[in-house]
Amino acid sequence: MKNNEYESVEQMDADLNLMFENAKRYNVSNSHIYKRALKLQHILQLKRKELGRREDEDGDSMLSSTLSDGSTTKRKSYKKNTKKNRLKSLYQAVTEARELGTGRRLCDLFMVKPSKKDYPDYYKIILEPMDLRTIEHNIRADRYANEDAMVEDMKLMFRNARHYNEEGSQVYNDTNTLEKIMREKKRELGPAPEDEDIISPKLKIRKSGISPKKSKYLTPLQQKLNELYEAVKNYTDKRGRRLSTIFLRLPSRSELPDYYLAIKRPIDMERVKSHMLANKYQDVDALVEDLVLMFNNACTYNEPESLIYKDALVLHKVLLETRRDLEGGDDSNVPDVPRLIQDLIRSLFVSVLGHQDDEGRCYSDSLAEVAAEDPANPDRPRLNFEIVRANVEKGCYKRLDVFQDHMFEVLEKARRMHRTDSEIFEDAVELQHFLIRIRDELCKNGEILLSPALSYTSKHLHSDVEKEKKEKLPKEFEEDKLKREEEKKEAEKSEESSAGTWQGGLQRTYSQDCSFRDRMYHVGDYVYVEPAEANLQPHIVCIERLWQDDTGEKWLYGCWFYRPNETFHLATRKFLEKEVFKSDYYNKIPVNKILGKCVVMFVKEYFKLSPEGFRPEDVFVCESRYSAKTKSFKKIKMWTMPLSSVKFIPRDVPLPVVRVASMFAPKPESEKAAEPTEDNKIVASVIDKEKEDVPVEMSNGEPGCQYYDQLCYNDMWLKVGDCVYIRSHGLVRHRVGRIEKMWVRDGAAYFFGPIFIYPEETEHEPTKMFYKKEVFLSNLEESCPMTCITGKCAVSSFKDYLSCRPTEVPEDDVLLCESRYIESEKQMKKFKGLKRFSLSAKVVEDEIYYFRKLIVPQKEPSPLLDKKIEELEAKFADMTDEELEDLGDDDGDGLDGQGMSQLQTPLHSDLEMLSYTPIQSTPKSFKGLSKKEGAKRKINMSGYILFSSEMRAVIKAQHPDFSFGELSRLVGTEWRNLESAKKAEYEERAAKVAEQQERERAAQQQNSPRAGTPIGALMGVVPPPSPMGMLNHSMTPMAGMMGSLLRPPMLPLPGPIDGFVSMAGIPPHLLPVLHRHLPSGMYSFPGMPYLGMNGMGPGSAGNPYGAQTGMIGANQQAPPPYPGQGQVGQPSLQQPSTPIFVAPPPKPQRLLHSEAYLRYMEGLNAESSTVSKWDQTLSARRKDVRLTKEQESRLPSHWLKSKGAHSTMADALWRLRDLMLRDTLNIRQTYNIQNI
Repeated sequence: MKNNEYESVEQMDADLNLMFENAKRYNVSNSHIYKRALKLQHILQLKRKELGRREDEDGDSMLSSTLSDGSTTKRKSYKKNTKKNRLKSLYQAVTEARELGTGRRLCDLFMVKPSKKDYPDYYKIILEPMDLRTIEHNIRADRYANEDAMVEDMKLMFRNARHYNEEGSQVYNDTNTLEKIMREKKRELGPAPEDEDIISPKLKIRKSGISPKKSKYLTPLQQKLNELYEAVKNYTDKRGRRLSTIFLRLPSRSELPDYYLAIKRPIDMERVKSHMLANKYQDVDALVEDLVLMFNNACTYNEPESLIYKDALVLHKVLLETRRDLEGGDDSNVPDVPRLIQDLIRSLFVSVLGHQDDEGRCYSDSLAEVAAEDPANPDRPRLNFEIVRANVEKGCYKRLDVFQDHMFEVLEKARRMHRTDSEIFEDAVELQHFLIRIRDELCKNGEILLSPALSYTSKHLHSDVEKEKKEKLPKEFEEDKLKREEEKKEAEKSEESSAGTWQGGLQRTYSQDCSFRDRMYHVGDYVYVEPAEANLQPHIVCIERLWQDDTGEKWLYGCWFYRPNETFHLATRKFLEKEVFKSDYYNKIPVNKILGKCVVMFVKEYFKLSPEGFRPEDVFVCESRYSAKTKSFKKIKMWTMPLSSVKFIPRDVPLPVVRVASMFAPKPESEKAAEPTEDNKIVASVIDKEKEDVPVEMSNGEPGCQYYDQLCYNDMWLKVGDCVYIRSHGLVRHRVGRIEKMWVRDGAAYFFGPIFIYPEETEHEPTKMFYKKEVFLSNLEESCPMTCITGKCAVSSFKDYLSCRPTEVPEDDVLLCESRYIESEKQMKKFKGLKRFSLSAKVVEDEIYYFRKLIVPQKEPSPLLDKKIEELEAKFADMTDEELEDLGDDDGDGLDGQGMSQLQTPLHSDLEMLSYTPIQSTPKSFKGLSKKEGAKRKINMSGYILFSSEMRAVIKAQHPDFSFGELSRLVGTEWRNLESAKKAEYEERAAKVAEQQERERAAQQQNSPRAGTPIGALMGVVPPPSPMGMLNHSMTPMAGMMGSLLRPPMLPLPGPIDGFVSMAGIPPHLLPVLHRHLPSGMYSFPGMPYLGMNGMGPGSAGNPYGAQTGMIGANQQAPPPYPGQGQVGQPSLQQPSTPIFVAPPPKPQRLLHSEAYLRYMEGLNAESSTVSKWDQTLSARRKDVRLTKEQESRLPSHWLKSKGAHSTMADALWRLRDLMLRDTLNIRQTYNIQNI
């Protein structure tokens, strides 16, 4: 109904009827469920007839309602507006409410839902979040059918707030206040007017003749798609720039023809939106696939360091994070683990490459200069960030640790090839720390993905960096020392030349400013200086000193700033627009060489401030210094240039951080034509973890064998504990084995371990259910050559199968095993788990992915079921209906007239021992039994039945916890394994028993009274009349005593019922009567005292109460039950009369202590460190628990003398619980129990 899947009332009626019929077919006719289903089905039929009458009445008035459409249009729109105004009034009453005195808005915390990052537990506790912004959106979109729908959303929001926040908190109090305001406003508005828009769509069609509109409510899938799309579209960076603008619409083929030549599947966000509106996406994965394609297209076409490229990476990350949040409420299907690993690795890579500093500079920019080849290891494969990105996009990483190894290799190579004070070294360290932090967040420290990669932490990185610095710093110190000496020599030379000039009569007069060509120049100003060659751009110099010599010529001295084309750098390096670098070159020049003024700003101020009075082309930015000797760049941490007289003002709009390619960069066509073909050779296949053979010493190993913990065989890496498929002959599926030992002898490899078998290889009932892909651990352990291994698989325990998966094993090869199959007993028994091994540190462990939500494994029928059905169908295929009916009658009567002497109580004896029954005509059946079931049945004595009667007690003693069916199955197994001679002996004995039973039955039939005579008359026993509701004056009935009276008598089964003694063949006058404490009709159970006839029995010997009231001898006449009741035609055996009143059976009482003990036993868990679930009980609160009257009556009120000052006994017990918890905590803290 919520998804609008019913096109007519008839379809819904059919589904409801099907539901009721299923309930009636499965449940017993006298059960509560059956009766309720019958009642509800009757109500459904009445309601259906009523709707049919309405349709007939409305059909007559359809013409008149169609004609009046024109006059009602205005009225409908008026009512619609009235409804919307009422909703807005309610909404405004809540949003405009303020606190008295302070004027604080009460609704501020209710406007939006709490952040999932700040309050992750909120969405675990609150299953249906709601906020005022959502309610406002629903009002604007006209999604509320009536006023009550909006009020329900308001109440839901208030309930959530009260449930999550503590009582007495500000939010809790604001909730109560706002809800009170909403109710008062609703009361003030009065009852809502009748709205024709609320009636059913089908009635709308009949009244107006128009087609119904599509539902304005979104399906859950559409909500997810919209949330995912809007998250990508509306994402903005720190500067408020919307990154999705460039992706909204692609350029046309005429505008950008080469794009469509390079990109095979172009797509933009407008096309994605059109697909959403057309409902072309069947799931979230389809939408994600299109958006990922769009971002991949952007990364493929654009340069790796371009703005579009980075925007694509950031939006890609947003997409993955949003999708991960949406997947929190998935169903119980098994997640696609390989895809989740790919998403995690892709998200980690995107985060690292997009990591920026405070100025918006990506740390990965400087690492673009790192060469792909490693000079220290030229044989290693080429590796840099571009190659890693190609591997990620092609899905070559199946393990997180392999991806981490490649990223670390690039970063460690950058550190190794550069000085510790260089920008590249510092950026590499920062990126590696950031990678570890984001890795731990994505994996949740092993709660989501458990990987060997997590063993390398920030502490290890810090230790490695410090160790590397200790090795490099002495060398760098020597280099710096030599550099300072050279600079000192150069300074001395310049001083000597200056001194010579001074000695020649030239004297300097220093000043803070000077004028040239009607312009003033100050210390700290930046100026253009004539280049050395005419074709070059003017040099940029910062004035640090100004002076005038004796000749009157003016000079300046300062630091020179280089443009990118004046530095030595890799062609792949990117630069900021208008970027210059502070050099290590200082010199003096005449003032007359100045061409004009310019400004060089530090990177932290350039994007926010603007110099006053300068053109944009005369403003430059500086972020790093450049060393001409080492040809290296280093980021400037502190700006130490002289203060300038230029005034700076804030920019209206901050400048975007845009980096451009070097002028030495090769043409895109030549680069893209050469590199991808080379890289494709490297990343064409899945990249596996580097492994090695790990030999191990075996103390009890055989001579000449080399044992291994990890071994490569036929390009397949195997380790101890792995499960493999074994080639088997004659079986449909390969067997499954587990490697517990591996060794190589004479060049041949072998392994040893247990074998798992499939359900079809076990002996079980055809009705047994199995989990899909379930196997059983057998008792068979084999040594096999590795040549028989066909592939790897995984066998998980039940707990692991529900919660996690190895990442490198396909889902089809993940099997479930929770039981061991014992061949000798033909039984399946659960076991704790497979053996665990402690392997060498060199062995590469599996990566395990843990599901956010446990899956629900499905069960399937036994493979023997279909075979069994086919066998039976083939057996009865040629029989006619009459033959089948006759066969059924023969099966029903085949046991008639025979009993088991000395083995089992005959059924007629059980039936005759029922409660005191009035005289009736020949009964055809008992209540609850069919005609055949109610008749006296006979058992054909056979050798198997005789064998079963003797063996069942022996087997039950060996297996006391087995059920009746399991015991019968073991008896059958023993019978099949019995020798033929012993079987023949049992058959002969069974034939003799059958003859004896037949003779005894014939004698009983001659002496037996007419049908319906109670056993009490035969025995001369008449139960005394008892008061209504009491079975006996001296004993209260115990719970459970009437259990057998409320059910039909048990039919005889093949084999004796344990503990029963046969009474067949014993004369009637020797049959023991029942104990007076037993209700009439209850069977005699072993161990229960009974009274014999005529003083015979336990009660007659020395027991003063042996002669019980109402018990008379076999030859005595029973007195009439009531005064004045005579006896006409009294035979030798007295037959009692029907009593007027029959005492009802006592109502069974549940044994609460037994039920509580069973719940306690079921709650025990081997993995729990405590007996009780104290953490759950600790969080329970009085206000969260509502007890019914029946539950309150069962409370242990006898623990307390009275309820005291508390209002109820429940409150008193809650107080007792709090005191006990407090005392427990005090005892623990006082005696420090955890250390005992």
